[in-house]
Amino acid sequence: MLRRTILTSMGLAAVATGISEREAAAQDKTLQAGRGMKSPIIKDVSVIAVQPGGVRLVVVKVVTDQPGLYGYGCATFTQRAELVVEAVEKYLKPFVIGHPTDRIDDLWQAMYNASYWRSGPVLNNAISGVDQALWDIKGRQAGLPVYQLLGGKCREAAELYTHVNGADNARLIEGVRAAQAEGYRNFSLGLGQGGNEPASGKVLTTAPVFDREAYLRDLLKMLEAVRSTLGDEIDITTDVHERITPTQAIRLCKDLEQFRMFFVEDPLSPEDIDYFRILRQQSTTPIAMGELFVNPHESTPLIDERLIDYIRCHVSEVGGLTPARKIAILAEMHGVRTAWHGPGDVSPVGHCANLTLAVSAYNFGIQEMAAFPEASHEIFHGIPLVKNGYGYPNEAPGWGVEVDGKAAAKYPFRNDNTERGKLNGGWGELRLPDGTLIHP
Repeated sequence: MLRRTILTSMGLAAVATGISEREAAAQDKTLQAGRGMKSPIIKDVSVIAVQPGGVRLVVVKVVTDQPGLYGYGCATFTQRAELVVEAVEKYLKPFVIGHPTDRIDDLWQAMYNASYWRSGPVLNNAISGVDQALWDIKGRQAGLPVYQLLGGKCREAAELYTHVNGADNARLIEGVRAAQAEGYRNFSLGLGQGGNEPASGKVLTTAPVFDREAYLRDLLKMLEAVRSTLGDEIDITTDVHERITPTQAIRLCKDLEQFRMFFVEDPLSPEDIDYFRILRQQSTTPIAMGELFVNPHESTPLIDERLIDYIRCHVSEVGGLTPARKIAILAEMHGVRTAWHGPGDVSPVGHCANLTLAVSAYNFGIQEMAAFPEASHEIFHGIPLVKNGYGYPNEAPGWGVEVDGKAAAKYPFRNDNTERGKLNGGWGELRLPDGTLIHP
């Protein structure tokens, strides 16, 4: 009735003012465009919990009231995956049903604040599943890949790095050469746990042992062997995983200057943030930090004071694409580049979000991206293309990923790890020779 009234009014106005019917029709189309499309409403939320490889993946599906319009989001926190499923099904699903899908930031704030206590990895991943699904819906509705909704590409694809580990230096170098043959130019290097054999003294624990000084010696020897054999043509990183003391981290970063690192990752733990000021004053080795951050604001002081070179949050752990793109924008204003966390415990949907951020942010640095097991290709259609060391976002609307529900049902969560400390997908224990627990 409204449209008929408008057309009638415009037709009478056209006669009265001498405007042609063709021009009146054009004005009508302009009026329709100004009113915009009908806002989809969230009708249902479901969880796809799968374990196609060694890690549990959680994907959220949000269905709208418009036929055929839905979206997927990554909510993978593999160490507590079952709790994320509960958080989505028992808390977020009843909370978001009936909300419009196009007010993404508003709904993110509502989900984030509604529990009063916030910024935990279980809740943040649940929020991320809904948040990323809403971006997928918006892209599908617009007929555009999500990177177009963020302003379009700043580059054609994302430069990737791959992990190479070896039991000794010779096998590690062999692994680097094999990855070079596949087109990679950037490598994260490690010798297993590193330093698992204490140099002296008795071991007073039956848990896996980590000798900090042995690790530091082995790491420097490994990097020296890599540089002397492979030269400066490759970029190398290493992940300390916060296993050493702050003073050891400062010494290590000074020692690493000679190897011209792309970056050293997590030399300090989130609990030792203040030491980054001392580290920055003492060393020129580039620093990457953020993998263990869960509060979207946790990275602010490191970025604001330019104490790190790369921010590498796990996108679903900080709450999804919405907060991650804000972190990227803040980082750009301070000369910090992105290197989003992208290991095997990120679903293909999550990797699409990573690549979207990577190609659309001007301050992109590098992207981690793990290989997908064969079963993932059976479940997820539209897994991003990796070619010659680059990762390419999908060009289909939204994330460009579809999930085969029947295939997913073949790979439910398994309870095949009952080792102490690793129950329900836990990370496990790591101790010093005297039995002291350290960050694994």
